[in-house]
Amino acid sequence: MNLTSENIKKAKSKLKYPYELFINGKYQKSTSEKSFDNISPIDGNLINKVFLAQQEDVDLAVLKARETFNKGHWSNLPPGKRKKILLKFATLLERDRLELALLDTIDMGKTINDTYNADLPTSIDNIEWYAEIIDKLFDDISPSSNEYMGLITKEPIGVVAAIVPWNYPLWMAIWKIAPALITGNSVILKPAEQSPMSAIKIGALLSEAGLPEGVFSVLPGDGPITGKSLCLHNDIDCVAFTGSGEVGKLVLQYSGQSNMKRIQLECGGKSPNIIFADCPDLDSAAEASAYAIFGNQGEVCSAGSRLIVQKEIEKDFLDRVTKISETMKPADPLDPSSFAGAIVNSEQLEKINKYVNIGKEEGAEIKVGGNITMRETGGCYFEPTIFKDVRNNMKIAQEEIFGPVLTTLTFTNFDEAISIANDTEYGLAAGIWTKDINKAIKASREIRAGTVYINNYEEGVDSTIPLGGYKQSGIGRDNGYQALENYLQVKSTWIKIS
Repeated sequence: MNLTSENIKKAKSKLKYPYELFINGKYQKSTSEKSFDNISPIDGNLINKVFLAQQEDVDLAVLKARETFNKGHWSNLPPGKRKKILLKFATLLERDRLELALLDTIDMGKTINDTYNADLPTSIDNIEWYAEIIDKLFDDISPSSNEYMGLITKEPIGVVAAIVPWNYPLWMAIWKIAPALITGNSVILKPAEQSPMSAIKIGALLSEAGLPEGVFSVLPGDGPITGKSLCLHNDIDCVAFTGSGEVGKLVLQYSGQSNMKRIQLECGGKSPNIIFADCPDLDSAAEASAYAIFGNQGEVCSAGSRLIVQKEIEKDFLDRVTKISETMKPADPLDPSSFAGAIVNSEQLEKINKYVNIGKEEGAEIKVGGNITMRETGGCYFEPTIFKDVRNNMKIAQEEIFGPVLTTLTFTNFDEAISIANDTEYGLAAGIWTKDINKAIKASREIRAGTVYINNYEEGVDSTIPLGGYKQSGIGRDNGYQALENYLQVKSTWIKIS
């Protein structure tokens, strides 16, 4: 279906806004009936009131997840049968694609073009990819002597809590639940309180696809109550988390304070994007560099937020990026022609504005942008902003802003570029632009980051490629075969042959 203003308006008029918990195959209120206001950053208006999961709700969801897991209704189901259910789920996501896209757009302000044409298709692809590989994975036999046989098998870890962020509400949820479910685990999903609706919606879709009751729950709520209760629960075997480094460290602490549950983290980033003077195509690099920070309003963990340009091309290249940024200003998120939408909420908007002011106080110069905009809408919008004359020890060069703010630094030689790139507590992603393949490979090996893009930046995200970070950007990986390791236990069985 082509995305038009007419079909968006028609679908929005029929839209129902999910607000309940999903436990044991049905929707229900929270035990206390407490709720929180769900505000749209598009216009600042109340969307609905969403029930907030308390400790009692967490306990119930975990109990049902464990009971179902132990009974083997899903965990012992042959991989081929699990595959069919997940593939059916993918077809239901496609059927309800516009509805889900609208829920994410209204919830957190990203454009309908992004949610419909990027987030939903990639989510569907991710489910299909994991579904298709699950019956093609084999266990191992060790190369032991003839007196013994060593079997190395993989089993589902048990009950998984997936705690996901608001910047890609459905997509990030699928990155966790697809590999966790297909390997036979029970999963409890806690969406961010800023964007709960699509997560609540997919509970019914998974049931419709044939997932047994109790295997999947959705607990909308906040971090201090719902998230903490999940992380401290002694009957949860794994927490898979995407979000800030500050909260990621708490998740690690909660694991140690409880049952030493396995932790997978994808946390923050301050990713370098290095433009060498021998870049093969400055126009393409400029466009990619602008998209890398202004796409999704800059609310991307792996955003190319530190532009590191070789000194001799700095002015020319920055002029190109600035010109492109003029086409990336925020507009109505429900307009399919808009490039960027709203910042997720007023707190995040003020955080971005605060960092811009800090950058000016530190002595960096704003080349373009730097202002809150579209105030008349009642929503949360910020201009694409580019700083120049930035030093790498400035806060705006070191701390994750999570907004459309680009810091520009310069270098004179290869070693200096690598030194600047690695001089951060993060290590999620990096970009390298050069026509010299030797330089590109050497830079890729020396940069401490989980993903290195050469002559592109985040082009063609693919389910086959693992994503995750070095240093304080995380532990473990999403996507690829490697993500399955988060949700599987390895068992060795040693048999003596008489």
